[in-house]
Amino acid sequence: MAKRFGGKHSPDAQSSVQTKHAERIEVDPVGGRVNVLFIPAVVLLFTSLNDGATGLTLGLIGAGTLAGAAWVLREGLRAEAAYHARKVAHRPAVPRKMLSSLLTGMGVTIAAYKSEPGLVAPFLFGAAALGLHVSAFGIDPLKSKGMEGIDAFQQDRVARVVDEAEKMLAGMSDAIKRAHDRPAQARLEAFQVTARKLIRTVEEDPRDLTAARKYLSVYLRGARDATIKFADIYGRTQDPQAHTDYLALLDDLDQNFAARNEKSLLDDRGDLTVEIDVLRERLSREGVRLE
Repeated sequence: MAKRFGGKHSPDAQSSVQTKHAERIEVDPVGGRVNVLFIPAVVLLFTSLNDGATGLTLGLIGAGTLAGAAWVLREGLRAEAAYHARKVAHRPAVPRKMLSSLLTGMGVTIAAYKSEPGLVAPFLFGAAALGLHVSAFGIDPLKSKGMEGIDAFQQDRVARVVDEAEKMLAGMSDAIKRAHDRPAQARLEAFQVTARKLIRTVEEDPRDLTAARKYLSVYLRGARDATIKFADIYGRTQDPQAHTDYLALLDDLDQNFAARNEKSLLDDRGDLTVEIDVLRERLSREGVRLE
């Protein structure tokens, strides 16, 4: 199936440029250095094939442990990036990066024992690998973070809603790829930018959660389901009416999310004005005049 490609002179150039300026730049926190960690597991596996039953068993266990360590590290780095990107977040429930360091040390210990049976040398190799892993990738966040003056219950509510909203946005991004349509993908990305602005607003002031919850749960879930259906239909039939209807839906959602976010910001400014007026009145009663 042919795919359309965009450029600055393509019909969808304007929407692509607008999305490019509006969208937050997101970099995959995993990177090549984590993928390289799968190589020692592969090398250990193949070099153990001719080492007899004991050597092969140790090689398989060591290779599996090293591969598991690399996979756990990938998930740990993604969890850490999500933690740092949010104003309100729980610490990771499972310290994946530290677990990966431990698994790396164990894997290297097993590999060293296969080549040099004993206790001291394999332990030293494993301890060195563990220390180098921690130095290279650090440890997991150990504390939850939130806004001062907000109780734990409110933080939990916000964290749950934000996690669910981000999962639905990610599901939309995965689904739209099946449509192979750049204008639809660009329009979806623009809507996701607007949705994430509302998410950040709620994170910064969880008092907005009650008003915005319908947007971050019901509306986003509907948008995700509509995106999945559009991708399945358009990917098979290239139906122009389905394309038009989907873009119109995204336009409506974008406008509504933007309006909800603007209302939240206006309410915040109104609250601030009231607080300033009250403060001025109190200071005036104390004989303090503000210019």
